[in-house]
Amino acid sequence: MDVATNLGTIQNNIRQACENSNRNPDEITVIGVTKYVTIERTKEAINNGIKNLGENRLEGLLEKFNHIEDDVKWHFIGTLQSRKVKDVIDKVDAIHSLDRLSLAKEINKRASEPIDCFVQVNVSGEESKHGLEPEDVTSFIKEIQKYNQVHVVGLMTMAPHLEDKERLRGIFKRLAALQYKVKEKKFVNAPCEFLSMGMSNDYEIAIEEGATHVRIGSNLVGQ
Repeated sequence: MDVATNLGTIQNNIRQACENSNRNPDEITVIGVTKYVTIERTKEAINNGIKNLGENRLEGLLEKFNHIEDDVKWHFIGTLQSRKVKDVIDKVDAIHSLDRLSLAKEINKRASEPIDCFVQVNVSGEESKHGLEPEDVTSFIKEIQKYNQVHVVGLMTMAPHLEDKERLRGIFKRLAALQYKVKEKKFVNAPCEFLSMGMSNDYEIAIEEGATHVRIGSNLVGQ
């Protein structure tokens, strides 16, 4: 299936999810996750209006970054090792996987200007998932306020692949409640206005529960 057809389906689904939850589709940022596809396929997505691209590996990011000259925003959505921060910091517009103090410290050290970060939260409690425990998020954000270059714009989670839609909904609800709690604290370097949650298999539910950024790969660009 071509990207244009896929994107049309996704946009219709987003409109329906927004209608269901009394939201404006303009609030939703679609991040095209291009980690499994070629540069050509990535360019096809860009040509169809996708201006936010997500990569989860440094090598994949660098390869595409060096071959794509279009005006796009790059999101690093995978686990980021502290020693690799120096290689991505001047290439990405947002990091979706901030989950430890050592990483915040390295980002602060390497960034020449404040960079948008999403704090990753392991809402589902799966051992295979990275991220902070929900109860540790507020204290973590308070702790990293000393790092002026780390701008916490929101929270991020990865939900498990479940058929149980109500359990998925519960995971997204919990992150949304946590985001509201952090936002209410009015931290100087953490406005925490956004929610990065929802992927190809569950983005409609995520949007109904407050997602502002959805990370869509296979449903948009294929495998």
